[in-house]
Amino acid sequence: MSLEIFFAGETLQLLPQKALYWPREKTLLIADIHFGKVAAFRAAGLPLPPGSTTHALVRLDDCIAKTHATRIVFLGDFLHSRDARARETFSRFALWRKLNADLELILVRGNHDAHAGDPPIEWMIRCINEGETIGPFCLAHHPKPDLRGYVLAGHVHPAVRLQGRANDSLRLPCFWFGAYVCVLPAFGEFTGTYTVQPKTGDRVFVVAENQVIEMKAVD
Repeated sequence: MSLEIFFAGETLQLLPQKALYWPREKTLLIADIHFGKVAAFRAAGLPLPPGSTTHALVRLDDCIAKTHATRIVFLGDFLHSRDARARETFSRFALWRKLNADLELILVRGNHDAHAGDPPIEWMIRCINEGETIGPFCLAHHPKPDLRGYVLAGHVHPAVRLQGRANDSLRLPCFWFGAYVCVLPAFGEFTGTYTVQPKTGDRVFVVAENQVIEMKAVD
C-alpha cells in the first residue's frame, strides 16, 4: 500500500516497491537499481542466484501499472559496473524497453555509472549530470543540498534499525526526508543498506510488508 504525502508544495506517493511517484508530472523516481550487479558477482565466482534483473523489471512494471507513469527518472547507479554488461542482463532490459517504448527514461549519472558507462543509445535513455531541475526538485544521485531546488537523491541505500522488546532488532529500508534532501531507498536487490541517523525535524518512512509507514517524529 502506497502512502501519499505533501512535500515542497507537491503531492507525492511513496510506493512499497521502494519508488517515489510524482502524480502532477506523471513521473516515477527510482534510486540505485544496480542492473547487472548479481551478474557481475557471479562472473567473479560468487554463487548468487540468477534472475535479479527480471525481478527488478517485474517490480518496475508493477509501479507503472499502479501509477500510470509516463516518465521514469533513475537517480543514479543504473548499471552496477562494466562487468555488469552481461548478455542476459542487456537482452532482458532491451526487451523490456521495446515493450515500453513510449516511456520517457532519464538517468542521472551516479558514481557507478561513471565506471559502467552510459546505457546503449538504442535504449533511448537521456543521460544527465546531477543538478537538473523539474519544478521544485533538483535531481541528483549524491544526497547533498543544492541551491537550485529540493534534492531528490539516492546513493546511501538508507535504512533504519528498529529495536524490539526482546533485545532483537530489524533493519528496514526507508525514505528519508531532510530539510534540503530526500534520500530514496535502493530499488535494486543485493545492494545492502546504510543505517541513517535522522535529525530533529526529519521525516522517515519505512517500507515493511508491502506498505509504507511514517515513523514517529524524532525529538
